[in-house]
Amino acid sequence: MLTRYHAAITRKALVERFSPSALDAIVAANLKQDNLLFGQIGHDEYHFDNNAFDRGFAHIKSQRGLVHYALENEDVASALTAFGKLIHAAQDFYAHSNYVDLWLAQYDAHTPPTPPEIDPLIEEFINSPALHSGKLYYPLEIFSYIPILKWFVTPLLPKDSHSNMNLDSPTRGVRFAYAFEAAVKKTMVEFDQTVAELSTSQSVLFTGLSS
Repeated sequence: MLTRYHAAITRKALVERFSPSALDAIVAANLKQDNLLFGQIGHDEYHFDNNAFDRGFAHIKSQRGLVHYALENEDVASALTAFGKLIHAAQDFYAHSNYVDLWLAQYDAHTPPTPPEIDPLIEEFINSPALHSGKLYYPLEIFSYIPILKWFVTPLLPKDSHSNMNLDSPTRGVRFAYAFEAAVKKTMVEFDQTVAELSTSQSVLFTGLSS
């Protein structure tokens, strides 16, 4: 997802679950994962690129562990940073894989469900051998991140490239709305899973909200 949509997804999902300052910290950590130099190259697990599904899910699990460890030590800033990284990956799963396509394929193409009806947790599709994500064909793929060049570069890349597969913005068509809504729901799920293992006092520290 483009950073503006990561921010919108995060705020929509978590606005009632965190204090404004805590939510700002989470959004900032989320967006840093899209830093081209430090958050993109060599970190497929941050974005579920290059079919890095096992590594992506392991990254989410490890960041959840860091949230818990940080809160055990009352390090709220580190906990919020880890959670922002966690949900960035969770959100990108739907924008960078063909999960939306697999889900929509269940229905009549002429009368599909609306985007808010998407179920982001269907194990059959998450574990399907047909699930795949966009590959990054460097160095050409790098130029697709430059707005003035992407329209020239994208047609030159294979159909399974990140540039051709992504649902990162509304310019990608109607499927973007499904990826957006799936990411909102998944962000809520990740919050619930994370706080379920916290004590009441840790939850208050984490969210900035009274119990």
